[in-house]
Amino acid sequence: MKLPTILIGKKGEDTAEKYLKRQGYRIIEKNYKSPSGEIDIIALDKGTLVFIEVKTRRSDEFGPPEVSVTSTKRQKIIKSAFHFLSKKRIKDTPCRFDIVSITGSPDQKDKEVKIIKDAFEIEKW
Repeated sequence: MKLPTILIGKKGEDTAEKYLKRQGYRIIEKNYKSPSGEIDIIALDKGTLVFIEVKTRRSDEFGPPEVSVTSTKRQKIIKSAFHFLSKKRIKDTPCRFDIVSITGSPDQKDKEVKIIKDAFEIEKW
């Protein structure tokens, strides 16, 4: 039975959180909502504040999961990151944008999980 897309996304975020913790990230917040959109995970990695988009696909038939983070999606994440920084009054802290890419069924033991650090930068908008 195929899982609904929303459940695959949730299970992917759970997988990403566990993976990030094993990599030394400290999770600050999950599913941060702003007027511009949502950030899946916000974490600290060695003093850098990291805004993380999690993408999960059952297979790479249509390309790896990270290719679905379009320019429009990146801009929403960036705007949401600025909202978070402003709301929390965070200044002078290094920040970056990572993507956690997960390929495979959520219940599959050998799914591929990878972190793409500095996946994108702030662009002109």
